[in-house]
Amino acid sequence: MNQQWKALLESQSAHIGDDGEVRFDAAPTATDCALCDLSHLGLIAIGGEDRAQFLQGQLTNDIREVNAGHSQLSGFCGPKGRMLANFRVFERAHRIYLQLPASNLEPVLKRLRMFVLRAKVELEDASDQLARVGLAGDCAPRRLGGHFPGFPEAPGAVSGQGEMTLIRLPDAGSPRFELIGPPADMQALWVELAAHASPVNADYWALLDVRAGIPTVYPETVEAFVPQMANMQLVDGVSFTKGCYTGQEIVARMQYLGKLKRRMYLAHVDCAEAPKAGDPLFSPQNASGQGAGRVVDARPAPEGGYDLLAVAEIESAENGELRLVDEQGPQLQLLELPYSLDTDPSVS
Repeated sequence: MNQQWKALLESQSAHIGDDGEVRFDAAPTATDCALCDLSHLGLIAIGGEDRAQFLQGQLTNDIREVNAGHSQLSGFCGPKGRMLANFRVFERAHRIYLQLPASNLEPVLKRLRMFVLRAKVELEDASDQLARVGLAGDCAPRRLGGHFPGFPEAPGAVSGQGEMTLIRLPDAGSPRFELIGPPADMQALWVELAAHASPVNADYWALLDVRAGIPTVYPETVEAFVPQMANMQLVDGVSFTKGCYTGQEIVARMQYLGKLKRRMYLAHVDCAEAPKAGDPLFSPQNASGQGAGRVVDARPAPEGGYDLLAVAEIESAENGELRLVDEQGPQLQLLELPYSLDTDPSVS
């Protein structure tokens, strides 16, 4: 973590663990105005004149659509079409950035470098170069509007002002934004926002991703899901017209010729032990021998228990029951995602 940014957070009563995650002792489990440090997320920066062309051959989405006014989600697949990682992709100062869990950064950066060959591209870990802050709640447009004249109205939209970048994220019941900028410039903004918003821990921010139906690939789920299994095609994470990339044939075949048998669901579960990414699901209807599914991400819910995203067999989810781990595990209560599953042609 950038030392200047670390000093600011510690002056604001933050505790920073060896893992780099920022924690506040009095952080609420629910708030109408949430402020979150996002240092637990890593940043890969791609520079050089061939940066867009290089990423176009690697990621699932059309990188030509990323610009100063638009960000996107995208996946990074292996040859079998299963995701090694997924990112929020944005551009600033003639560089393209991939934001992902810090625990995934080193293996992804190493793999991307394998494909550079003679391309005029530079890749680096830029996690400490830029401070990143999340603000969520109905307060957000009011608190941020004065700083960004061209305020981003739609999910994925981006606004810039000086050295600052503002990204509108998919809502989780209320507006949600990410601010990005040099640590020196972000310090005063954090102090200003903290006067009106409640600092929250990374778990709460991840809960908002879960409730927004946005998947995250963690080390425990690397190569576990084809993008469509995790609903990436429903959250602006896949382009089916962009052309070739690693794993593209498998992803396209699933969309146009196959029938998706697993998809991602939002659910709640009451249990004593926290579910984790990669935990298996059980269903008495499952006869494939491959398990009924896996947890994508799970976070404590303010009301008790855990909200989670899970990739599960469609038949088991819609016509039976799903439990954590085994037949004795707690049953998942399926919830409604904030976007429609009926628009997916691969399950028709």
